[in-house]
Amino acid sequence: MPYPHLLRRPLRANVALAFVLTATAAAAQQLPPPPAAASAPSAVQPPARAASAARPRPAAAAAPSAAERIEITGGRNAEVDERRQSTAAKIIIGREEIDKFGDASVGEVLRRLPGVSTPGAPGRGGPPRLRGLGNGYTQLLIDGQRVPPGFSVESLTPEQVERIEILRAPTAETGSQAIAGTINIITREGFKRRLNDLRGGVSHENGKLTPGINWTHNDSAGDLTYNLSGSAFFPRRENTSTTRTTVSNVDSGALLEDRTATSVSDDKRFGMNLTSRLQWRLGGADAGGGDQLALTPSVFHTEATNSTRFSLVKQPSLRAGPDLYDHGDSIGDSRYTNARLALQWRQKVGPVRLEVNGGGGSFKSVSNSLRHEFGALSRVLEDHATVRESSVNLTFKGSGVAGGNDAGQGEHNLVSGAEIDASQRKESKSNLQNGVALLTDYGSNLQAQALRTAAYVQDEWAINPSWSTQAGLRWEGIHTQGDNGGVGVDPNPSNRSSVWTPLFHAVWKPDPKKRDQLRLSLTRSYRPPSLGTLIARPTINRDAPAPGPNGPSTPDTVGNPRLKPELASGIDLAFERYLDGGGVLSANLFHREISNLMRSELSATPVAVSWSPGANRYVRQMQNIGDATTSGLEMDAKFRLDQVFTGAPGVELRSNLSLYRSRVKTVPGPDNRLDQQAKATGNFGGDYRLRGLPLTLGGNVNWVPAYTTKTDVGQFTSVTGKRVWDAYALWTFSPTVALRLLGNNLLPRDYTNTTVSELPGLTGNERTTVAGTGASYINWALRLELKL
Repeated sequence: MPYPHLLRRPLRANVALAFVLTATAAAAQQLPPPPAAASAPSAVQPPARAASAARPRPAAAAAPSAAERIEITGGRNAEVDERRQSTAAKIIIGREEIDKFGDASVGEVLRRLPGVSTPGAPGRGGPPRLRGLGNGYTQLLIDGQRVPPGFSVESLTPEQVERIEILRAPTAETGSQAIAGTINIITREGFKRRLNDLRGGVSHENGKLTPGINWTHNDSAGDLTYNLSGSAFFPRRENTSTTRTTVSNVDSGALLEDRTATSVSDDKRFGMNLTSRLQWRLGGADAGGGDQLALTPSVFHTEATNSTRFSLVKQPSLRAGPDLYDHGDSIGDSRYTNARLALQWRQKVGPVRLEVNGGGGSFKSVSNSLRHEFGALSRVLEDHATVRESSVNLTFKGSGVAGGNDAGQGEHNLVSGAEIDASQRKESKSNLQNGVALLTDYGSNLQAQALRTAAYVQDEWAINPSWSTQAGLRWEGIHTQGDNGGVGVDPNPSNRSSVWTPLFHAVWKPDPKKRDQLRLSLTRSYRPPSLGTLIARPTINRDAPAPGPNGPSTPDTVGNPRLKPELASGIDLAFERYLDGGGVLSANLFHREISNLMRSELSATPVAVSWSPGANRYVRQMQNIGDATTSGLEMDAKFRLDQVFTGAPGVELRSNLSLYRSRVKTVPGPDNRLDQQAKATGNFGGDYRLRGLPLTLGGNVNWVPAYTTKTDVGQFTSVTGKRVWDAYALWTFSPTVALRLLGNNLLPRDYTNTTVSELPGLTGNERTTVAGTGASYINWALRLELKL
């Protein structure tokens, strides 16, 4: 099988582009700053909560002389300055940038940010991932707390978010379940003045209309400040896909089987979310120190229906394959509800700031499907599933400042805390084939649970104007209990493990009067198994019914209650240059050494299983397979064109490019990379408000190249590249009324995922190729934005 070098030309071109952008923006340091009239100051944003309660105090600046120019700036500059002053490396995206595209969900905002990628077809959302790594490597936080189980960022609207922080390396305070990094979404606090923000619109994709509305209300009453947010949406989508499966003899090349399955599905959904933040100032209006009590209740609910028509065409002149259907149809429905309540109490006791955070919640998911198949194999399949997952958490944190002079030099910001959270997952499933229950040996009710405890201490030390460090030590203990469904000697196997994670970050400013700085991070992090993978009830592949044989292209899947967490040791080294007026350039190198790698493994030969007596089956199961490494280079640039060329229009430019390498040591190369990690990802975009017109135009292109991953000896997965073009136009009628037109995925391309397995078969070694292709479409949206 050939392995084309998919990245040579695109990678060289993009590296050259990133180099040109960086060199061009760096030249801005040598040019005089643009005249003050060339840039309109941004509206000052309301204060936002930080992920950390303790930050180094910037050194006091000397008073400006009469000849010096003083600029008062806000908006973007605030985020850039906070990024610069943070000892741990982070990227901060504020309200101004979050609002620019008028995205319908936070997921759409995230996919344009540096180092963030989303799996799946172009233009479609998915769980955000940092550094191209798969599910579980990226820690997702809301207001510094881990997201509840089952939560999707697609449920959050940009109107509910104050800012987004991307931490490339873990800290003792934010947690070490972040091998790839952390995304912290800071929700909006209430404002004292009354404000209603109403946005409604409709989008169009492939002949289907999707209406939606978002509302945010802020107000105060005495010591209470509150924020209420709600949204409702009604997505409609039609999806088409084609999957071609071929089987050939490796030695002779003879084609043994060739079949093509096509499907057309119509998806209808209804979704709504309600969130609020109730914040009481403690001690009355004259009290200082920011003492407060806050409650944050939230409810997310979705309902969906799906109807699908499908068919299968086989080449009749080839080897007779398994009996399969000719055509059929299916219908399904699902409901999902996630409710949660979070509490935060902050109080200053003498020199110490105390903080308690707690929360609890649960989600329930119910799904039903009915599938009819007709032809050589005629059957009726019924699947019913109910999943309940609940969690509670409680954290205690104390922080304070020690030492230091009036300029903040030698100051220590000390933080220590303890955490505990528990989660439990219960699954109730039934599978029927022609009215006969399957997998009766495993029962219909299974569960898994996890208990995590943690303690940490962290010291942020502003040594002098040139050096700042942050050192921390974190301990986490994890106890998981799975479920074998009553099969085997140990029906409820459990694992206990503990992880010590020393963490160190340092910032060096060669010349404190300038804006260049170097960062170093030495960290340890880990990735725990999800509760769903700890439940061992198998899922039978519907294209190869049991009892009976199946093939490598139609394996069954089963959980593994004995999974252990992955551990990773890492280093990050970064250079940052901050431009006058809020621009920033950075380049970051990282490397991670991973042990106990978890990977979904396909059995090399059919194995005996309890659900298919008399006929062995191919099975896919998550396993700890050994060690791996991943490394990369991440570059991002954000600046205004008139910062580079005097007199140029004030076009805001944003670009980022990330290059990745990885190697799984137990799999021979080439292409023995980590699952789902592309070789690169990049974005290039800009915004400009036309002079003389209340019109703002903007656009962005997201690029992910094609790549091939070798998952085992003789097993490969290839994914086509993605180029997603987005654009918008915003007409501002008044400060309170605006109309926005958006175009997403303007040059749609089909998306193909190909899996190849070379394993022993009926005629010797056989190569099975499964290529699934899905169509993508342009999405147009028109939205009216009101501030009342």
